[in-house]
Amino acid sequence: MYDVIIIGAGVSGAAAARELSRYKLNICVLERDEDVCCGTSKANSGIVHSGYDAEPGSLMAELNVKGCEQMEVLSKELDFAYKNTGSLTVSTTEEGPQALQKLYERGVKNGVKGLRILNREEVHEMEPNLSDEVNAALYAPTAGIVCPFGLNIAMAENAFTNGVEFKFDTEVKNIRKLENGFSIETSKGTYETKYIVNAAGVYADVFHNMVSEKKLHITPRKGEYMLLDKSAGKHVNATIFALPNKFGKGVLVTQTAHGNLLVGPTATDLEDKEGVNTTAEGLGEVREKSQYTVKDIPFRKVITSFAGLRAVEDGMDFVIGEAEDAPGFIDCAGIASPGLTSSPAIGARIAEIIKEKLQPEENPDFDPVRKGIKNPAALSLEERNELIKKEPAYGNIICRCEMISEGEILDAIRRPLGAKSLDGVKRRTRAGMGRCQAGFCSPKTMEILHRELGIPMEEITKAGGESKLIEGTNKNLAEEGADHE
Repeated sequence: MYDVIIIGAGVSGAAAARELSRYKLNICVLERDEDVCCGTSKANSGIVHSGYDAEPGSLMAELNVKGCEQMEVLSKELDFAYKNTGSLTVSTTEEGPQALQKLYERGVKNGVKGLRILNREEVHEMEPNLSDEVNAALYAPTAGIVCPFGLNIAMAENAFTNGVEFKFDTEVKNIRKLENGFSIETSKGTYETKYIVNAAGVYADVFHNMVSEKKLHITPRKGEYMLLDKSAGKHVNATIFALPNKFGKGVLVTQTAHGNLLVGPTATDLEDKEGVNTTAEGLGEVREKSQYTVKDIPFRKVITSFAGLRAVEDGMDFVIGEAEDAPGFIDCAGIASPGLTSSPAIGARIAEIIKEKLQPEENPDFDPVRKGIKNPAALSLEERNELIKKEPAYGNIICRCEMISEGEILDAIRRPLGAKSLDGVKRRTRAGMGRCQAGFCSPKTMEILHRELGIPMEEITKAGGESKLIEGTNKNLAEEGADHE
C-alpha cells in the first residue's frame, strides 16, 4: 500500500509530488498518457500572472500571488526558462480607466506589489506597437513568462530523483473506498493507497464523484492559440492583456520564454473533455480580437496553431482540500488559469494537508536542485568547442530551426523520466518547435529514439498511444519501395 497516490502528472500533480518528496513517504504518480505534461499543462499561455485578477479572499488569489513570488527562485533551483517581463492590461474605451482602477484596487487587496496605472503617453512609450485606441493600462511588474513544459518536467524529474514513482500509460478506471484508504483500478492493474491527490485536470470531477456524494462539476474551456516565428518575438516586450470579462483574461499577446510571439486564447465552453481541435472560427477570433490591443501583428509569420483545455469548476475557484465525506481523498481540482503560476504554492498546500494527516519524518536525502539539459548555445565559443571535443554529439545539429544537437536529444532520452516519443523530445529540447515544425528533423530524431530505446522504427510515436508515424514492418516497406521501382 502506498502512502499517497497522485492522479495526474500535469503541473499540479508534479508540484505536489515534489513537495511530498521532502518527506519519508511511499508516493506514486499515475498518468494515463506516455509522459508528464500531456494535458492542460502543455497547451497554455505560459504566463506568470501577478495576481490582480482573482477575487480577493479566494484560494485562487492567495495561491496566485504566492506562486508568482516563488517562480524566479524556483526557476534557478530547477533550471527552467523564466523571464520577468511584466504585464500590461490595456484600456481602449472611455470607461476602461475606471475598470483599470478597480483591478488596481483588487490587486492591492490581493497583495500584488508594484502595480501602477499608466496614462496614454506612458503606455505607448513602453510598448510602441499597442493599438492607437489604447488610452491607459495597469502595469504589473511582477508578472512574467515561463516555459510550461520546462516547469512541469523539472518538478517531475526532481520528484522522481527524490524517490517518487511514476507510472505512465496507466489510466484510472475506478476508485473504491477501503477501510483504511482506497483501491484504484487502472488499465494496468490495481493499486492501494492511504491517500489520493486528485490532480486530474478536466477529469478531476469524474474521480471526485466516484467517492463523494457532494458532487463537483468541471467545464472544459477551450482556448485556441497562434504561435509566430521568433523573428516576430520582439513585437511586444511585456504581456499585453485586454480587460478581463466573465470568460477570463481575453486574447493576449506575449513573448514566450524562448522568444516566439504567442497570440490567444479564445474561451469556448465544451462538454467534450478531449476537444483540443483548432477551428477556422476560433483562429479568426484570435486574429480579430488581438488587434484591438496590439497593431500590425505579423500573422504571416504564424508557424503553428494549437488548442488547450482549462478545467473550470462551477464555483470559479480552485478546489483544494479533503472531500468532506471521503477522508483521505484530497482534491486538487478546478485548476484553471492562473494554475500554472500557482502550481508551486498548490504543491505546498497539498503537502501541508498530508503532512498534518500522516505526520511523516523529513526526507534527509531530499535534494531541491535539478540541472536541466545542457544548452551549447548558451556557452562561449571556447566552452562550446571544449564540450564538442569531449562529447562530439553536441556538434551534430539535428534540428536546424532551433539549432538542437544530438547531444541534447540524447540527454532528453537518457535523463530521469526521459523522452520516449517525438513530442517528448520536443518538449524537453525544442527540437521540432521551429519554423519547419519538425519537417526536417523528425526522421533523424526517430533514428536516435530507435537506437537509444531499442524499439523498432514502426513502434516510435509522435505522442504515445496509437500516434505511430510509420505504417507496416520494415520488410513491407522495403517491398513497397521495390514495387515502385
